[in-house]
Amino acid sequence: MQTHKDLEVWQRSMDLVTQVYLLTKDFPKEEIYGLTSQLRRCAISVPSNIAEGAARQSNKEFIQFLYISLGSLMELETQLIIAKNINFFSEISLNEHINAIEQIGKMLNGLIKYRKSKL
Repeated sequence: MQTHKDLEVWQRSMDLVTQVYLLTKDFPKEEIYGLTSQLRRCAISVPSNIAEGAARQSNKEFIQFLYISLGSLMELETQLIIAKNINFFSEISLNEHINAIEQIGKMLNGLIKYRKSKL
């Protein structure tokens, strides 16, 4: 039986969480309750909502949680751009993270489309 752990989008979003934690560990200490916390919460929200939605009994509920994951992913992208704009890391690092976010976003959209076709 397959679970959320078998979904490539969940696996990649888990990798993104690790990347965000590694990126934010060197942020200024005064940001621990600000941007650092926000970035980490957004990143964690993506695979968490995929997992929660997959555990639901209906396809409609799963789709709703996938949309929440997608929203958290876009929030993460926005906050990474803010962090880069205030020079917490480089443009190259931002582009690496944006590429990962875009790939996960495409996968989420594909899964949403597939699940909607089963309604």
